[in-house]
Amino acid sequence: AVVSTQSTGKSSADDKVLVIGCGITLESAMGAYGTLAAEGVQIRVMDPFTIKPLDCEAVVRNARECGGRVITVEDHYPEGGLGEAVAGARSSADFITKRKMLAVRDIPRSGPPAVLLDMFGIS
Repeated sequence: AVVSTQSTGKSSADDKVLVIGCGITLESAMGAYGTLAAEGVQIRVMDPFTIKPLDCEAVVRNARECGGRVITVEDHYPEGGLGEAVAGARSSADFITKRKMLAVRDIPRSGPPAVLLDMFGIS
């Protein structure tokens, strides 16, 4: 299911994980949604629209509805980005969450977006 903090979006009681992406990584998250849906696995993709301010209430609500499982996907270093903003939002949750941050961990390079996303493991 796809949700946006700017609209009601779609969601399912069967969503197994909340995947939050922004910019080009939102496109990758949508690709994962389609691939997994074809295999019968439901995930929820969230477009936060902005990182600052982040709709912390929407993050926590959607994380709760997905069993506390959250994956953030961003195309830059994890420090100061989407993953840290979502971690901050989750810190106020009254339930345990499991998280995975997909981000650039090496020295950035220039190149075609698809190649770079694959290179850094965030495609």
